[in-house]
Amino acid sequence: MSGALLNPALDHLRALVAIDTTNPPRDAARAKGILDFIGAVLRECGFTCDLADYGEGCVALFAIRGKRPRLLFNNHLDTVPAAEGWSADPFTLRLTNDRAIGLGACDVKGAAACWLAGAQQTDGDAAMLFTTDEEAGQSVCVRSFLKERRDLLKSFDAAIVAEPTGGCAVTAHRGLATAAGVFTGTPGHGSSARALRDSAIHEAVRWAAAAIEHARGREADSFGPLTGVRFNIGIFEGGIKANMIAAEARIRFGIRPLPGQATDELIRDFQCRAPDPQRVRWSTGFSGPSLPAAPAEVTAAIEKARGVATRLGLALGEPVDFWSEGSLFSEAGLASLVFGPGDIAQAHRPDETVPLADLESVTATYARLLSS
Repeated sequence: MSGALLNPALDHLRALVAIDTTNPPRDAARAKGILDFIGAVLRECGFTCDLADYGEGCVALFAIRGKRPRLLFNNHLDTVPAAEGWSADPFTLRLTNDRAIGLGACDVKGAAACWLAGAQQTDGDAAMLFTTDEEAGQSVCVRSFLKERRDLLKSFDAAIVAEPTGGCAVTAHRGLATAAGVFTGTPGHGSSARALRDSAIHEAVRWAAAAIEHARGREADSFGPLTGVRFNIGIFEGGIKANMIAAEARIRFGIRPLPGQATDELIRDFQCRAPDPQRVRWSTGFSGPSLPAAPAEVTAAIEKARGVATRLGLALGEPVDFWSEGSLFSEAGLASLVFGPGDIAQAHRPDETVPLADLESVTATYARLLSS
């Protein structure tokens, strides 16, 4: 491997991994700390940097160099908390013969390190948005940027959003949405026959069974290699004691629709499985569209994005199951590509790794794109 490309990327990755940006909790001080580091690097490369604090730990850095950058790069810097089972300090980068190991090395500080190394080797026009609230928030940074910089967006040909794609340009992925429900019951002694009917937990279980069956019935839905509608009940809680009829039960579930499926409609389709709609109060959580974000024009939008990738000399990847903020740029009208080093199977797990070959090749690609 060529040290001229790889070593600078590893130096940046070592520094980025060492900065704790786990989310939750969102923390403004830690967010600003990593953005201070990145801003210092980019200012030395001729970038003008603008820091925006949107509150509650949602902080973003927009960096621009030159007068007419044609691509808008995006990279989130927050990570999930370290999972149980790390074999060494997650915040100390370790190297093997072919991999780098550290929290966020794959998702997605590795891409940020490649971009910084590429920026240092070039002087072309470029624009980059670094954010700190993707992993456990409402994507406040990206949504606010897209709202505030609507006029600037018209100058870009495409957005390139960093996520682990093995160095291929992904042009389609699932959407993501969450919802919460509070089921009600009539409290009383657990020995009563009416417990079967009146328990809030039993009512929630009846809804859950119907929702799971509905998800199974959608397994034939498909988009390219992606099949089925992803459905998951992540939180189910309620009641006080085994001998008391539960007055309340709370659930939170998530769905991941296929490209082209309307996320809001699908959420309502699951919610309506409640046996008695009067016994549940629904509320919506996070919602992000699929990529591309226009259900009625999904084929045309994918072809446009694939054309951009081809012109940029990027290898094309298959649609993926995970969600990215690339869909938000698509929703704002930009052709969006998801591109970065690593494999999503390494994300959110102990001893998270990214291949050194990926870091080298993606750094070379970024340097080429930043030079054009």
